[in-house]
Amino acid sequence: MIAVVEDERELCESIKLLLTEKGYEIVTAGNCEQAGQLIGNPQIDMFLLDVKLPDGSGFDICRKIRQINEVPVIFLTSCDSEDEIVTGLDIGADDYITKPFYTKELLSRISANLRRSKFNAGNIYKKGNIVVDFDRYKINRCGEELNISTNEFSIITMLIENKGKVVRRDVIYEKIWDVHGNFVEYNTLTVAMSRIKAKLGTYGEKHEQYIETIRNVGYRWID
Repeated sequence: MIAVVEDERELCESIKLLLTEKGYEIVTAGNCEQAGQLIGNPQIDMFLLDVKLPDGSGFDICRKIRQINEVPVIFLTSCDSEDEIVTGLDIGADDYITKPFYTKELLSRISANLRRSKFNAGNIYKKGNIVVDFDRYKINRCGEELNISTNEFSIITMLIENKGKVVRRDVIYEKIWDVHGNFVEYNTLTVAMSRIKAKLGTYGEKHEQYIETIRNVGYRWID
């Protein structure tokens, strides 16, 4: 998903239409306040930011984005001042496009930055409000890192790797605990799963769960 932050309504709609036709999912904002509500949304893969906005600067938005994550940020501005370009790049922007710009140039810059971001992202899984970084053993929800134990992370990983399929309780016990040769009470997994569900929370207007419990059988990561 690409967030387009642009106060010129016609230009904003034009960009949205162009990118939608190219298969991108788009969300828009017309000022800093609206853009602030998008920061930390794990579904957003890129920000296109106008520099001059009615209630502030795109530079401030970029700084806030960089406090949370490294999604690509491209500035769109009518000012081609060298100082302004340097400022944008210094605070963490990935690219800078001056208005008016060619459609092909915009699409090319977007594609290149998304490819670079995907290459640098490593082994990442995103769904709803969460981002799972398998390489770093970290899970973020709405931009905040969760306090996840090693066993909890291993359970989540197993479920995601088998998403859409039921993973039996005995299989989880064998993979997570039995390998250490420790005796585990039967309700240990039930308690662990309850804690995992509470930490992951829900997402969307319908408060959807990430994990489905199949009574007396096992668990399924909802695909």
